[in-house]
Amino acid sequence: MIGRETMLVAGAVAMVLSIAAPVAAQTPNKVVGTWQMTAASVEANGTTSLPYGPEPQGKLVFTSDLHFVEFLHDPRIPRFKSNERGGGTDEENRAVMAGTLALYGRYTVDADGNFSGNTVEGSSFPNWIGDVRTTNELRMVVDGNRMIENFQRPGGAKVTIIWERVR
Repeated sequence: MIGRETMLVAGAVAMVLSIAAPVAAQTPNKVVGTWQMTAASVEANGTTSLPYGPEPQGKLVFTSDLHFVEFLHDPRIPRFKSNERGGGTDEENRAVMAGTLALYGRYTVDADGNFSGNTVEGSSFPNWIGDVRTTNELRMVVDGNRMIENFQRPGGAKVTIIWERVR
């Protein structure tokens, strides 16, 4: 016959194990958090360019519920003379389109917590909306507080962005 104390201890152990099992099963997400862009380059046809200038600015945020938001820009883009967002000249609008990129969507991590892909739900470059990227096209490798992004564009250009974790 099992005593009351034994039953209580067994019940307490079962409760602790049922709570701890899901926590232990969760994998740390290595990309979650806010990242600051420190460098960006594009290599195409043997030529390297700096799409966001020599001192690029940008942020990339990975949320714990697997959403991301990214904004990249060249801080040298001149202000619009009209001071109205919709009132830019052709030249001003071209400079903004060439020197900025914004996108958002969902991302995934693998069993080890490494970035494993994303789906673009919205972008300032409309051709990317709906794109699903795996590590074949997009790799984000975290090493401590530094992350290196390598993106293979469909046309063959290779993008490399260096990120530092914001503390």
